[in-house]
Amino acid sequence: MIYEGIHINWLGHSSFLIKASFGKIYIDPFKIPDSYAEDIDKEAEVIFITHSHYDHCSIEDIKKIVKHGTIIICPADVSSKFSKIDKKLDIKIAEPGTTMEFFDSDLRFWTIPAYNNSGRFHSREDEWNGYVIQADGVKIYHAGDCDLINEMKTLLNMAVDIALLPVGGTFTMNAGEAAKAASIIKPRLAIPMHWGTIQNTGDKKEAELFLKYCSSYDINAKILEIEAG
Repeated sequence: MIYEGIHINWLGHSSFLIKASFGKIYIDPFKIPDSYAEDIDKEAEVIFITHSHYDHCSIEDIKKIVKHGTIIICPADVSSKFSKIDKKLDIKIAEPGTTMEFFDSDLRFWTIPAYNNSGRFHSREDEWNGYVIQADGVKIYHAGDCDLINEMKTLLNMAVDIALLPVGGTFTMNAGEAAKAASIIKPRLAIPMHWGTIQNTGDKKEAELFLKYCSSYDINAKILEIEAG
């Protein structure tokens, strides 16, 4: 999908590849095709990791796309895992409330807490992240693994262009809750994620329900097909 010059590819689950003027951004790379490891055009300038669970911080997949100098943005409890990678990486620790910029301000990001209200799978105390990523002027919110949380109210003032929201239920919001989140954030486009890949995260029916509920809130929403990048 192309949005105002930014290419946004869904790689499945919560994994995305964003192509901007300064290079390639990955978010939570997971089940990346093996062919990426041999393709210099797939190398990452920046990788965002929301939290330490295997389907969001997969060292096996990160190895396929890093190069010397790749910037990795991650919570503190993730950083030690990158010692297993034989590349010189630029690790930036980001806790909720962090903001940084790179590439002459063409890339900026802000962290938003990501947690379950019950604390069952994703505790607020873990200090895991969602991200608002501004690339070439386009603001993309990746919610990470979370429920409908109070911090989402702050996003209305950030004028988010695209919201990537988990809809699978069990570990995150379900379709109805995610649509409610979209109604609070009011992005120009909402995209469902965290479905169809692992057990107990719903299938395409959940994504289709999300579109239906978003329509009732007058929110533009779209299901992306998995792209090779």
